[in-house]
Amino acid sequence: MKKYRVQKTIEEINVRIRSGEAVVVTAEEIIPIVKSEGPVEAARRVDVVTTGTFAPMCSSGAFINFGQSQPTIKASRVWLNKVPAYAGLAAVDCYIGATEPCEDDPLNKVYPGEFRYGGGHVIEDLVAKKKVYLKAEAYGTDCYPNRGIEKEVTLAGLPQATLCNPRNGYQNYNCAVNGTNKTIYTYMGTLKPRMGNANYCSAGQLSPLLNDPYYMTIGLGTRIFLGGGVGYVTWHGTQHKPSVKRSRKGAPLAPAGTLWVMGDLKQMSPRWLMGASIQGYGTSLSVGLGVPIPLLNEKIAQYTGLSDEDLFTQVVDYGHDYPNGISKSLAQVSYAELKSGAVNVNGKTIPTVPLSSVSRAREIADILKKWIQERKFLLGTPQFTLPPK
Repeated sequence: MKKYRVQKTIEEINVRIRSGEAVVVTAEEIIPIVKSEGPVEAARRVDVVTTGTFAPMCSSGAFINFGQSQPTIKASRVWLNKVPAYAGLAAVDCYIGATEPCEDDPLNKVYPGEFRYGGGHVIEDLVAKKKVYLKAEAYGTDCYPNRGIEKEVTLAGLPQATLCNPRNGYQNYNCAVNGTNKTIYTYMGTLKPRMGNANYCSAGQLSPLLNDPYYMTIGLGTRIFLGGGVGYVTWHGTQHKPSVKRSRKGAPLAPAGTLWVMGDLKQMSPRWLMGASIQGYGTSLSVGLGVPIPLLNEKIAQYTGLSDEDLFTQVVDYGHDYPNGISKSLAQVSYAELKSGAVNVNGKTIPTVPLSSVSRAREIADILKKWIQERKFLLGTPQFTLPPK
């Protein structure tokens, strides 16, 4: 094990949390501490750094058990408020994905489509305690003879509902522009022609995986803020790609690691799980996610001290290069530049548009800080951390 001047364990920090002695700061508050006192003293003084992000996260959804009927049923097709859910699991289990559109949605037949309602909106309606109309069809078996049910359900009345998001909390992401002569509609939002705007989606210095770039404290069993409740990291997310080029300070310069997260949907809130309609693209779910970073040593403290000026991403043309699978960067820009309202690309000043909410990310970091200070939230010890390569 590498020798550090400061060495703590998660168990030791949890003892301090239980006794009310733990020092907790947010990812923004740690930056001046590291800058003025250095990473060693910061690691000695501070126990936990809280992070946050709130943005559309398409690879999200919920496993729902909607309870048996009389006579019993083995559902083969399920709809929730006319949004198809996948029923190939078990008799009355289904999975609804955030990007599944309503069955009668015109999609992009009238371009660009509005995508007013989909799986993300169903999840929001459930956590908002609204009634959701469930329809299930079946082919009938000897043990499950019923061929169809229709009923209204509420989150409180469901036997079980689990938010299960296979890819959340992307560690860095592209800044999108459009170099063509026509407006285009993408998952990065509407992009004006001739690089009329630059859209980005990260909380920068508040973002969870940018505060622990090598996943030294994050892995299977890490306890997190998820959707307004408590959740867990259960695996590395799909498209986890930590081997991208990094800055000399260790921060990834392009899309890198991801998190697979889960939690009890019944604990969650519509403030932190919001259905999203992305014009011309589809539906999604905006997710509130916060990860506590325990300062086990000065190396971790050093990483949490990175600010928006130290964090960079790539400007990518979504009009031509991205849809054609061409890996090309038009420029490298910092999150300080992006958050300033404009970036310079090849001599052109382009206004920037955030798809993630920094104010909501800041609120999540503050909530998580308060939970820990009030002894309501202990750190989870990961069984193993995420693969760094």
